[in-house]
Amino acid sequence: MARTRRVIAGAAALILAVLLLPSAGAARADNPIVQHIYTADPAPLVHNGRVYLYTGHDEDGSTYFTMRDWRVFSSADMVNWTDHGSPLSLATFAWADANAWAGQVVARNNRFYWYVPVRQRSNGQMVIGVAVADSPTGPFRDALGRPLVGNNEIDPTVFIDDDGQAYLYWGNPNLSYVRLNADMTSYSGGVTRIPLTTAGFGTRTGNASRPTLYEEGPWVYKRNGLYYNVFAAECCSEFIGYSTAPGPTGPWTYRGTVMPRQGTSFTNHPGVIDFNGGSYFFYHNGALPGGGGYTRSVAVEKFTYRADGTIPALSMSTVGAPQIGSLDPYVRQEAETIAFSSGVETEPASEGGRNVGYLENGDWIKVKGVAFGAGATAFTARVASATAGGTVELRLGSPTGTRVGGCTVPGTGGWQNWQTVSCPVTGATGTQDLYLRVAGGSGYLFNLNWWQFQR
Repeated sequence: MARTRRVIAGAAALILAVLLLPSAGAARADNPIVQHIYTADPAPLVHNGRVYLYTGHDEDGSTYFTMRDWRVFSSADMVNWTDHGSPLSLATFAWADANAWAGQVVARNNRFYWYVPVRQRSNGQMVIGVAVADSPTGPFRDALGRPLVGNNEIDPTVFIDDDGQAYLYWGNPNLSYVRLNADMTSYSGGVTRIPLTTAGFGTRTGNASRPTLYEEGPWVYKRNGLYYNVFAAECCSEFIGYSTAPGPTGPWTYRGTVMPRQGTSFTNHPGVIDFNGGSYFFYHNGALPGGGGYTRSVAVEKFTYRADGTIPALSMSTVGAPQIGSLDPYVRQEAETIAFSSGVETEPASEGGRNVGYLENGDWIKVKGVAFGAGATAFTARVASATAGGTVELRLGSPTGTRVGGCTVPGTGGWQNWQTVSCPVTGATGTQDLYLRVAGGSGYLFNLNWWQFQR
């Protein structure tokens, strides 16, 4: 079967010129988090020492919010992100037919609940569905076989308070909530609409029908006894504002701007977490080649709350968050664990999980902060090729940096016919950024499933 590369994968190489400019900041660029597909509407979840990042997926070349599935990525260090693919799509909901838009996942009772807005097939209205899984990476299944709630509005966010009461909020142009029951798939009472007052959500000028800054994309959470509602404000283009309250349902007080209007996307969407002693703000922009308002990319910034709990103003960057610790190359690492890349794609692997594929000469994967210590002596990789194969070059610091090894990948008789190859390594010491660079002839050369160094 012919292999056809997606548009963005080839275009990603265009970023290289920016990354390699003679600037320390540019050379360290790790935003956007994902480079091989367009992602939007970030929803981070902290679970068992990892951040799981749930996103929407903008289709290549979109001229509208054309979105058919959701994606999951995870990281333990905030820079190297593992692609877990798409465990949830419109096809999961037999009663939905379009608009896989901004959702959020919450964990409760060893299960994971994903609340998403979709278009209901029977009436063309936007509703909120819920899917459930036994793992943060899925697969997710429709929990109800029908919508959970709906009023033709979008963008659910879910929050479980300290007393165990869960709340589901959503809305554009309004802001509503329900009190979820402990099963997380039903609710008690009716839908309550939160009053959108200028004191609570800021003042918008020139729009009598929408007097406040609130637009969409609420993200509700609690920190140090204070409730936060961070939201996309005043389309278009949107900035990110926020309000605080003494309780989960208000009264809300508008506190100002978190992120001003920046980037090339006319929408934005917040996601805020605390992880491993730091605070992180996720958002999206149009920073990738071909990017824009309908082809967006998720990014992240680390920040520190002020002493009074207010959030400082943040700006989009190409640098991203600093790495927490380092990556251990002496345990098996999935090839789809990536800090930055050029020209790669991922796909389901016959051996389970995903593999990196569609690799051509000059493509590369960056893995940040690899702790080689006293030195590696060998490298092993799981590879497959339906052609003549090529070479996995091991380089330090940049795609053209010091070459410390190179493994020959033979033809294996198929893109999913896997074989393990090994090669010697010399000069890989200390903590370095590792680049797995593809070398060989023309066309697609090989697939890469996992890799590991040996001391």
